[in-house]
Amino acid sequence: MGKSSKLVVQGLGKSFEGLRAVDNVSFELVQGEILGLIGPNGSGKTTAINVITGLLEKTDGTVVIDGLDVSAFPAHKIARAGLARTYQTIRLFKELTVRENVEVGAVGMGVSRKKAAILADKLLDELNLADQSDKLAKSLTFGDQRRLEIARALATDPKFLLLDEPAAGLNEVETDTLLAYLRPLPAQKDIGILIVDHDMRLMMNLCDELIVLNYGKIISQGTPAQVSADPKVIEAYLGSEAEGGEAL
Repeated sequence: MGKSSKLVVQGLGKSFEGLRAVDNVSFELVQGEILGLIGPNGSGKTTAINVITGLLEKTDGTVVIDGLDVSAFPAHKIARAGLARTYQTIRLFKELTVRENVEVGAVGMGVSRKKAAILADKLLDELNLADQSDKLAKSLTFGDQRRLEIARALATDPKFLLLDEPAAGLNEVETDTLLAYLRPLPAQKDIGILIVDHDMRLMMNLCDELIVLNYGKIISQGTPAQVSADPKVIEAYLGSEAEGGEAL
């Protein structure tokens, strides 16, 4: 295998009418790694992903993929540069079949319909959705729709996969199934994964490294064990819990 691809985010910032939602966020992600982005509600996690993928325009900073500065690219050009993503709110083509949803991802990257169909069947098999390939996407269970969105993202043949709360709405069994699928994925597909999720059990077991955001700033970064023992992280989460938020 050749040199690993690298995603470099440097000094990323996003302001909304004076509110600093993302403040000087910097990190690197290489193929083969799973990096987690955690933090209390409103800490800027999804905003950061939206800026990185071009859904929102950055205020400052850079996003670089293998030396190519994609900071000013529109979302579809960033996707073509190797960044695929899923969304907090599922965005499938509900009236298309499961297979067609995956094919759309590949065709959008310039793959022929014939090759897209072969790729779709392969990905659906890997995600245990092959038996539902001819059903309409809207007929799937919530957990299956989540996995279908991942299959569609993978159909774009990305260098990096950004997952925004893939475990949201899943029960414990579905989350464990997701964990078992995602853990070996970077090695199997030669990709890097950046994941945002509130399920701390998933994140602690899945991620090689975690970045903790609070009020848009990075307050801690390291292995799950290092981060969970960091007093600044404990304080941020306990403060959130006291206000009805989540616990670490």
